[in-house]
Formats: sequence, C-alpha cells, structure tokens
Amino acid sequence: MRSSFRILARIVAIAGLLAVSSTLFRPPFIADAIAQGASLPKDGNTLVCRALAQNITQQPGELDSRQLNFFLFDAAQKGCGAVAVGLLDQGASLAARDRFANTALVLAAANGHSDLVAYFLDKGAALDHANLNGSTALLRAAISNERKMVKLLLDRGATVIVQNRAGATPLAAAAFNGNRRLVKMLIAAGADPAQPDGTGKPPIIYAAAKGHAKIVKTFLAAGVAADIRDKNDLTALMWSAGHPNDVPQAEALATIDILLAAKATLDLADNRGRTALMIAAGRGHRQIVEALLKAGADPELMDRDGYGAWELAASDEIKALFAR
Repeated sequence: MRSSFRILARIVAIAGLLAVSSTLFRPPFIADAIAQGASLPKDGNTLVCRALAQNITQQPGELDSRQLNFFLFDAAQKGCGAVAVGLLDQGASLAARDRFANTALVLAAANGHSDLVAYFLDKGAALDHANLNGSTALLRAAISNERKMVKLLLDRGATVIVQNRAGATPLAAAAFNGNRRLVKMLIAAGADPAQPDGTGKPPIIYAAAKGHAKIVKTFLAAGVAADIRDKNDLTALMWSAGHPNDVPQAEALATIDILLAAKATLDLADNRGRTALMIAAGRGHRQIVEALLKAGADPELMDRDGYGAWELAASDEIKALFAR
C-alpha cells in the first residue's frame, strides 16, 4: 500500500514539475516561433502537449507541409497552443484539411479549446468551413455540448442555421443534450425554434423524448406549438409518453404536465393511428398511462390495425389500468 502511495506521489510530483517547466523545455520549432515574437494561446493538458511536442523531433524547416499539417491537426484536437503556434510559424496551414475535411479550427472547436479557436480565427481561419459530413465548427461544438465555444463562435459571426448530412442542427443538438442555456443562446442568435432538422424532427421533440422538461418549456415560450409534429406525425406528447427507459419517470411526467398545461391535444394520432396513451401503454410506462388517463385520454380509440391501448399494453399490470 505504501509503495502505491509513493508511486502516486511520484506521478503527482512529476506532473507538477512538468506544468511548471513546460515553458522551459520546448522543441526547437516552438522556441524559434517564440523568438520571432509569437504569442502563445493557453495550452490544454500539459502532459499531453509536452508529449506531442517531444514527438516532433525535427529542427525548424525540416518538416514538409504534409507533416506540418498532420501535427497541426493533432495539436488542435488536443488543445496544444504552443505546438500549434510553432507549426504555423513553420508553414502549417489553417486551410489544410484532414481526410474528413476537418480543419484545425473544426477540430479545436469540437474539443472545447476556446483559446486556440480564438487564436486560429485571429490568424484567418475560415469560420464556417464544413467538413465532409457538413459539420461546421459551430455545429461540432453544439454536438459536443460546448456552450462557451458556441458563444465564442457566435460572437465571431458564425452561421447559426446549419445542418450536416446526418440532419443535425445546432439547436437540435442542444435540445437533445439538455443544455437549456445553449438552447436559449441559439434561439437568441436567430435559430428557428420550430424548424425541423434533417430527420424531420423539430427540436422540442428531442427535448420531450429525453425528459428535458425545462427545455420543452423554453421552446413553448418561444412560440413553438404544443402539437407540433415530426415527419411521422408524432407530437412532443407522444415522444414523451414513449420515452426511452433511461429517462427518469419524474422528468417524463414533468414534461407531460408542461405539454398538457400548454394545451397539447391528448388524443391526436400519428401516421399509424396511435395516440400518446397507446404509445405509453406499449412501452410499459405505467405512471405515464395513469397520468394520461387522469387527464382524459380516451382508452377506447383504435389504431389503423384495430388495436387499442389495452391490446398494445406491454404487461398485465398496464392492462389492469383500463376498465374493460
């Protein structure tokens, strides 16, 4: 046990020494950039960045453009500002793209390295460049739930209405991730709160399905209709009623309460003729079924195949909730 503590203490001591001495031990390509007056954005993980710097053993001028750009992508992803500055000074390009068409800016933004992103933008990086999937730095940051990064990019003028090939939008990503502050920020920046993403789902649908009750309330306050539908005619109430099992029941119930208070229609049916009550019964969500019945949902309705909530119920416990 004592030896384990000694090893741990040794690791901590080394980490502290490296943090203090990181400015003293730089490979030649970084030292050369500093000598020319380059300013350094804040580094990410000191140990990771020092390891990356030590991996670049060539002297200034010995790396070709492909190598320079390869190391730049790595530095951007890891948030290694000093390494990135040195590489740019040696001729790496902010317009270079990796095999997925990511630029250094997109990689840094996706990983939350705001100081490095600001530095790249100051050096002329393309703000709205999209990779092969159609994702810009802003969209990657939103998907990664990097609120501060999104704010930085919006402040620099990034386009807020963007969609990648998978159909994702910044607002839909923020709603799915449950980031209410980011949702508000994107709406304030001009994102349409009712606009479906490329899969045909309005952002409120993602919030409802994940039980993000406060975000559902935010969308309703922004003017989104309580009965807005996705491409399969499912409403937010239906998605909430059929929520995944990893969503806490309390959050799902709170979401349903908010939607009902906003006058969501109880017995609307999707393109299969199924109502929120049928969906909840089929998913085995007893408390949701009870809440919908109490609110006045009609248990006698049938879907297009002639099945009602009782027939679709996932268990005898659910069936027992319906008077036959």
